[in-house]
Amino acid sequence: MDEKLRQFFSSLDRSFFVDEPYKVLSSLDRPLPIGHGQTISQPSLVAYMTEQLELNKTHTVLEIGTGSGYQTAFLAEFSGKVYTVERIEELRRKARERLDFLGYRNISYRVGDGTLGWAEHAPFDRIMVTAAPKEIPSLLLEQLAPGGIMIIPVGPQGWQELLKVTKDKNGMASERKLLDVAFVALVRK
Repeated sequence: MDEKLRQFFSSLDRSFFVDEPYKVLSSLDRPLPIGHGQTISQPSLVAYMTEQLELNKTHTVLEIGTGSGYQTAFLAEFSGKVYTVERIEELRRKARERLDFLGYRNISYRVGDGTLGWAEHAPFDRIMVTAAPKEIPSLLLEQLAPGGIMIIPVGPQGWQELLKVTKDKNGMASERKLLDVAFVALVRK
């Protein structure tokens, strides 16, 4: 893991992103419930997925699934601008309060259907998807810039493949399996 990412990973208090009674479990490397049938991913997976995006401060990132805001904090820390889409208003609101409190001002929020992306701000240098569709949504692929990277879990509910999708300079996409994972389903709003 990159040293800056390792330092941030060690310094970000995951308990800030979960509610009682789960705060006491926040130091465990496992997913935890955040309400509405959603989860906060295990910390090591969040760091791994962030590292796979190969972020820098010039990148504009689309995040699908704001959730608790934990992954969003990583994206905001290591990129120039983050556009994050969450389908559940209460989760979006709480994540924004947390991230505003931490001082992040490079994040725009939207409540909506993540499978649609955020076309007004496309193309995106990087796309992070934190819920699993059965297949890669075509609109997200269209909104990925040439030279871009998307990290996305894909497959049926319960067990998926975490994919790294890259687009070459000509806009041709290719994918590589990174891990077997279990994410909540990405559903249309």
